[in-house]
Parts: sequence; C-alpha cells; structure tokens
Amino acid sequence: MIGRWKDRPTPILPRDAGGEPWLAAVIAVLCFLACLSAVGALAADRAAHGWARQLRTEATVQVRPRVGETGAEAAARAAETLAGVTGVEEALAMDRETAEALLRPWVGDAVLPDLPLPFLVTVRLDADAPASAVSLSRALAQAGVDGSVDDHSLWRGEVERSAGLITALAVAAFLLTAGAAGAAVAYATQAGMAAQRTVIETLSLNGASDGRIAGLYQMRYGLLAAGAGAAGALAAMALVAGLRLLGGADGVTPALPVGWTDVLILSPCPLLAATVALVAARMTALARLKGRS
Repeated sequence: MIGRWKDRPTPILPRDAGGEPWLAAVIAVLCFLACLSAVGALAADRAAHGWARQLRTEATVQVRPRVGETGAEAAARAAETLAGVTGVEEALAMDRETAEALLRPWVGDAVLPDLPLPFLVTVRLDADAPASAVSLSRALAQAGVDGSVDDHSLWRGEVERSAGLITALAVAAFLLTAGAAGAAVAYATQAGMAAQRTVIETLSLNGASDGRIAGLYQMRYGLLAAGAGAAGALAAMALVAGLRLLGGADGVTPALPVGWTDVLILSPCPLLAATVALVAARMTALARLKGRS
C-alpha cells in the first residue's frame, strides 16, 4: 500500500503550492459572503410577507362624533356597524387607556393626560375574503357614522417594495461575488499558464489540443473552487444554525427571521462555485492559448 502511494503518478501540471491556498481562501470567503447575502434576502422577504399578511387582515377606522354625541359613543356605534359587514371577523372600539398604552413608549407619561386622542375602531378582517375599505366606508355612511377607513394599503405597499429592493440588492451582491470569484480564478489561470509555459509547449508538441490543455486548468480550479465553496458554505451554515438556535423561530430579531430551510438552501454553493471556476478557467486558458498561436 505504501509503495503504491509513493509510486502514484504526479499531475501533468505542477501545482503552485504558494498561490493556490490563497486562491482557495479568497473563494471560501466570497462564498461565505454570498451565502450570507442569500440568507439575508430570504429572511427579509419572509419578514416582509409576514408583515404584509398581517396588515392585509387589519384595518383602522377614525370616528368623528356627531353633535351631542361623545367620542366613545360614536366609536361604539361604528364598531357595532362594522361587525356586521361581510368579511369582518371583529370590530372593537379602542378606549383611551389602550390608546395611551400605545403612545406611552413614544411620548411618555407627562403629556398623555392633556393630549387629545382620536377615537379609533380596530377591525380584524377575514384572512381569506377580507372586506374592502370601500365596503367598510359604505357601511359607516349608511349607519350615519362619520369615519375614515385606513386599510393599511399604503404601509403594505411600502413593506412589499422594501422587500423587493432587499432582494434585488442581495441578487446584485451575489452576482458581484460570483464575478469576483471568476476574476480571481482567471488571474490565477493566467499566472499559472505563464509560469508553466514550458509544460504547455511540451504538451502542444506532443499533440495535445488547446481544448485538452484548457481542460487541465479547468479541472484543477474547478475542484479547488468546489472545496473552497464547501468550506465557505459550511461556515455560513454553522452561523445560520447558531442564529436559529439562539433566537428560536424569529432568529436573532423578528426583522430577519431565519429558518432551518435556509441552511439547506446553501448546499448548492460548492456546485455554483465550481461552475464559475470552470467557466472562468476554460475561457481564460483558451484565450491565452489562441493568443500564443
């Protein structure tokens, strides 16, 4: 067994012991960053869609009392009216104590007693067939209630647009990372071919085609990138798993909830890294070989 190991044939292209470890480290770091970008995009999209679903099932009505009517009476009448609308699960008049509790973290206790507060009704809508703002406004008008309906469509649109922007930025970061990895492999291929010019000349004189020579570099850097990509992906998986264990279902923060599926989604990273390296190494090698001839 030992003799067989010693007699193993050496590779056709001598290995660059100084440069390849650094290239592997660069690719591993780039893959790690790309994985974090992908997980961040997934978590942001998950959070945004969760908030949008919640906003879609809620509405708020501001009630203005009539002459001779208190605000609490107007809000109670509006809640009773809205509770009978199709697509509404529950309508509750918000009392002053509840409104003050919502404002207390923002304005403190000093000004709350003298602060005029609007009279509000919170409406919980049917998740499958929610009532529209038009139908709610029509019901209030028919009941003689002066009120304004806010179905949170403006906020929902902002949340969805923000999720789209974050996804686009994550895709751009991934493309930049892939481009950087391809550029690093291209530079390493050029440097290796320049240092191994005599080996390439010998291979050409012995009948090796340009495609065959390019394939040698393609295989070398493809395998190197696959190993480096696996290392970067494993590091990212460990980090994401740690965040999931520390924070539970919401991860570290509800703004970026991570799931166990995010860990599995990172598994194709070594294959993607190898693909980028294969393409970059082959294109670079063929271009240099054609320039030589």
